[in-house]
Amino acid sequence: MNRIKEVLEDKGIKQIWLAKQLGKSYNMVNGYVQNRQQPRLAVLFEIAKILQVSPKELIKAEND
Repeated sequence: MNRIKEVLEDKGIKQIWLAKQLGKSYNMVNGYVQNRQQPRLAVLFEIAKILQVSPKELIKAEND
């Protein structure tokens, strides 16, 4: 599970903007945001860099 949706909402960033920054389709990013699929580790680090957060902030612990 990831916290991409929460971080995007906190920062007021739209999924379409993130998709353009990543060079991925909106559908792919929406899958990450809705936790239907998980990004590869390299993509997770790229998302963290784009959003200017620690990669740890994008990961949800099982007990959360």
